[in-house]
Amino acid sequence: MRRLALEAGDRIMEIYESPDFAVRAKGDSSPVTEADEAADALISAGLRAAFPDVTLITEEQAASHSLTAQTFLIVDPLDGTKEFIQRRGDFTVNIAYVQDGVPMRGVVYAPAKGRLFYTLADGRAVEEVGPFAKDAPGPQNPIRVSQPDNAALMVVASKSHRDAATDAYIGKYAVRDMTSAGSSLKFCLVATGEADLYPRLGRTMEWDTAAGDAVLRGAGGQVVRFDDHSPLAYGKTGWDNPFFIALAPGVDLRAG
Repeated sequence: MRRLALEAGDRIMEIYESPDFAVRAKGDSSPVTEADEAADALISAGLRAAFPDVTLITEEQAASHSLTAQTFLIVDPLDGTKEFIQRRGDFTVNIAYVQDGVPMRGVVYAPAKGRLFYTLADGRAVEEVGPFAKDAPGPQNPIRVSQPDNAALMVVASKSHRDAATDAYIGKYAVRDMTSAGSSLKFCLVATGEADLYPRLGRTMEWDTAAGDAVLRGAGGQVVRFDDHSPLAYGKTGWDNPFFIALAPGVDLRAG
């Protein structure tokens, strides 16, 4: 999973750094680029070869899949397509392994940022220090969520999907500072302790969140439903997520 994420990142950056690239609209009007499709093909081929008996779900092929297993691989080959198109750098490659509704393993690679996060075999989350060799991991720094101060929280929110409802929710907390980020990087900022809280009051799909969720869980964090604060589960019909909150334990959700 790590190697495939790196290889996909190389292909994405080739297109990102080219003078121009094709963009078209999918059936749901969301954008897709040749980078999405190239990364999808590369990762899909690699995962099918490595895990031939495991169901594979990818964003670009989801319309042709019906989920019948609770154990599956789920991929967003280019999360943050809008950031990619606008050349803002906040896009990621997401690969996750889900077992019984729980994302157990995940890789999040932000090639333009040079940041690579993933879970180890024992479930712990690390950030690898580049440069990144394909054949062997380099130095790995264990990552851990913050010890939040509810009188001075650090909040991260979506760069492309901020709305009044999100701002109103954040306004219920005592916030020291806010930052914005695109794609699944928001989960990773909570995982490293760079933020305490990431609320998402908008539509997301399981491939958007599974890898970042796995990394955050491996760093001691949580992703819970907005409505009842139960853990966000995977393998839902249609792969739509409810609104959710990603957080470091200790954040007082009663404040929200």
